[in-house]
Amino acid sequence: MNIFAKRTLSLQQLSLTGSSALARLLPAIMAWVLCIAPVAVSALNIPEKLTYDLSWTGITAGTATQEVIDDGSSLRVVSTARSAAWISVFFPVEDRIESILEKAVPPLLGLPLHYRMKVREGSHRRDKELTFDHKILKAYYIDHRNGEKKTVDILQNTYDAYSSFYYLRTLKLEVGKSVFVNMLDNKKLWNVEVQVVKKEKLNTILGEVNTIQVRPIMKSEGIFERKGAIDIWLTDDDRRIPVRMKTKIKIGSITATLVKVN
Repeated sequence: MNIFAKRTLSLQQLSLTGSSALARLLPAIMAWVLCIAPVAVSALNIPEKLTYDLSWTGITAGTATQEVIDDGSSLRVVSTARSAAWISVFFPVEDRIESILEKAVPPLLGLPLHYRMKVREGSHRRDKELTFDHKILKAYYIDHRNGEKKTVDILQNTYDAYSSFYYLRTLKLEVGKSVFVNMLDNKKLWNVEVQVVKKEKLNTILGEVNTIQVRPIMKSEGIFERKGAIDIWLTDDDRRIPVRMKTKIKIGSITATLVKVN
């Protein structure tokens, strides 16, 4: 997705842009892998399903979900996003991103085996896939829309653009200390700084909770082609639930707000 393409948008398109951006912001906003893997300190709640309202400058633009499922021999993490009904009339959005991971002993998170992103946004389509071979440090990329294939060199402990978000949630985060990570986004491996900004109390669907704010300094092309900073607020406890995500765009900002936890 490149919802931040350099072109003029109408007000209606901008509102949808916010929905689409946050849709992918959720699964992919922390697409990182540590150069030197730290010790995991928090175990994910499995199964878990999180539901978000997406808004552009206060206007409801859609909904998104994040879900982690235990399939027995593997873990499956799935993100879905759908535009609001009023937007779907002229610009439907229906996105699905899925990552399958090896099982590991909690609180450790297993490495990804397979990643698939299928996107429909108006007339725009994307269908891309990654398969990982961690023994030989290779990933195999395919674009199902144009048939492009590529083999990509990866590093140890490399995660895809979605499962790395869950990986981050298991780590110890200290205010004032940056984490430098590697990110595999489509065909490229990126080194990204993640700033741990501050702790803050927020009123949420979970009540008033202590949160820790993190901010990746993104350099990627692909789904992260954008300029403004991304801020994410995680609960400051063992659950590390993302309760709010926000990013500035050319006009206004887009926000994902947690509205339901299953």
